[in-house]
Amino acid sequence: MKGSLYAFLAGGFITLQGVANARISRDIGTWQTAAMTQFTGFIAALFILILVRDGHWKMFSQIRPLYLCGGALGAVIIFSNVTAIHQIGVTLSISFLLIAQLGLTFLVDSNGWFGVSKQKMDRSQFIGIAVMIAGVAILGF
Repeated sequence: MKGSLYAFLAGGFITLQGVANARISRDIGTWQTAAMTQFTGFIAALFILILVRDGHWKMFSQIRPLYLCGGALGAVIIFSNVTAIHQIGVTLSISFLLIAQLGLTFLVDSNGWFGVSKQKMDRSQFIGIAVMIAGVAILGF
């Protein structure tokens, strides 16, 4: 239940961040917005880390270097989201974002990529993704 709540919050905050970033980018530019968002996110995360005093830094050396690049993906995410919002609006942008997330997570789960345990996908997952795609197609018309 707690995980569902966090996922719901993340979805809401992704939307709010995208809308705010789209507005900011009109004034300062998209890459500038991405840099500013990444920087303020770093400051916020660092502040929270200092407050909670999480002591798992010992494990840092065991992280595969490829995974350390995950934060850099945020710049591309922000740029892409802001550009999409400017071009097709918030609703379609977030709809496509969700479909892309679902599609890729489907591949990650079914193939066991990135060290996650393989999940067997059945017909209901395929139907769910197809219904979402159909919903976005309807939204687009």
